[in-house]
Amino acid sequence: MPTIGAYQAKTQFSQLIERVTRGERITITRHGVPVAVLSPVAPDSPRPVQDVIADIKAFRQEHRLGGFSVREMIEEGRE
Repeated sequence: MPTIGAYQAKTQFSQLIERVTRGERITITRHGVPVAVLSPVAPDSPRPVQDVIADIKAFRQEHRLGGFSVREMIEEGRE
C-alpha cells in the first residue's frame, strides 16, 4: 500500500481520490507515522425485502412493551 505525507495528500487530494476510485488503498502519514487510510467504499449489497421483514418480526417478538401499547406509552409521557 503506498504511503503519502499529509501535506502532499492535501495538495494532491483530487488525484488521490481518483486513485482510490480505481481501487487503490493509500496510507497518509504525519511525520512518518500512519494516521489515516484512504480506501474505496465497499458497495452495499441490497438485502431481499423478505429478509428485512423477517428481521423486523423477530425483533418485535423479542422486544415487548410489558403489555402497554405504544399509544399508551405516548399518552403517559404527556402527563
